[in-house]
Amino acid sequence: MKRFEGTDTYIATDDLMMAVNAALTLERPLLVKGEPGTGKTMLAIEIARALGRPLYEWHIKSTTKAQHGLYEYDAVSRLRDSQLGDPRVHEIRNYIVRGMLWSAFAAETPAVLLIDEVDKADIEFPNDLLRELDRMEFYVYETQELVRARHRPLVLITSNNEKELPDAFLRRCFFHYIRFPDHETMERIVHVHHPGVKKQLLREALQAFFEIREVPGLKKKPSTSELLDWLKLLMAEDIPPEALHSQESHKIIPPLHGALLKNEQDVHLFERLVFMSRRSR
Repeated sequence: MKRFEGTDTYIATDDLMMAVNAALTLERPLLVKGEPGTGKTMLAIEIARALGRPLYEWHIKSTTKAQHGLYEYDAVSRLRDSQLGDPRVHEIRNYIVRGMLWSAFAAETPAVLLIDEVDKADIEFPNDLLRELDRMEFYVYETQELVRARHRPLVLITSNNEKELPDAFLRRCFFHYIRFPDHETMERIVHVHHPGVKKQLLREALQAFFEIREVPGLKKKPSTSELLDWLKLLMAEDIPPEALHSQESHKIIPPLHGALLKNEQDVHLFERLVFMSRRSR
């Protein structure tokens, strides 16, 4: 069985690679948690690319039901077609719309199925999928058909920890928490996305970025993806490294800080800290 060893565009730690390969060996869903912006969704894309598997992405919303991942019966279209005298109405299969789980089950080769942000849905959502994920099959009542997976897909489930997940669901998963990257790992991630970044700019940007994350009371700490956006802007606007430099934390407001601080509460907090530190000089 082919193992996941990261890719040239995704920096995976040894622990993360071990978790992916453990889920492959155990044939269990991989539940990945971590701060928003730490690459949980991108992980599924990179696993599929590295293993040469088709990818099916099911992005969960607050209104999503487990049934949506299996199939939906489009009764409205059937009623409309019957009023128009369309002969398709005599075959109910014409109105069965496959969900992502069905598509992954029907794939001709082993697939990767991403169930993204599972904690956005109703608390019962994970439990409603237990049987299907365990047995890799489900029943279509309208056509009286049992759908079985041709090949067991690697199921990757992401969560931002907005809700606690049920114990019965957790028991069936292999769990991994993506820790926020340290300075060295973050530098490697930046070089993958911005290979042309100048050393001094990167050094000053990373220092400013990690200082901002350490500000007490921030409502939303800037994430990896926001750092990458910020660096892209700094490079595009040719901001000099010294514009980011401060001998002490909170002495300056970074240029283009709107890429890092995403609500007015955090901007005001940072501005107050800068003002107070300037007054104390």
